[in-house]
Amino acid sequence: MEHFTIATVAEKSPDFRRVLWTGEHTQLVIMTIPPDGEIGEEVHEGIDQILTFVSGVGEARVAGAKRKVAAGDLVVVPAGTKHNFVNTGPNPLVLYTVYGPPEHADQAVHKTKEEADAAEAAGEDEPPTE
Repeated sequence: MEHFTIATVAEKSPDFRRVLWTGEHTQLVIMTIPPDGEIGEEVHEGIDQILTFVSGVGEARVAGAKRKVAAGDLVVVPAGTKHNFVNTGPNPLVLYTVYGPPEHADQAVHKTKEEADAAEAAGEDEPPTE
């Protein structure tokens, strides 16, 4: 059994993105977005995403709509939907997200957005294949 006290685990991670668990159909990832940072506008074809915010404040931008987000908020991003999440506060925006199916390499850790972007561009952040 995998067990996480997810808010605590997420709060303790300084990394932009850390894959905690990868299953056959879903993946659990924690993210820390620095002040003035963002996830970056993207679209996941064939992948649903559910994001839950642990601390900090930000703005969700999903399918052309904008909404403030804070601790306790949850945002669903259906597959094929353009989205971005931006930290609008003075502290890190901390969240955990579930992808279905997995989106990133199992156990991937990217300390910064730049490192994450470079890994994706180099093809080093691919989800496991069956």
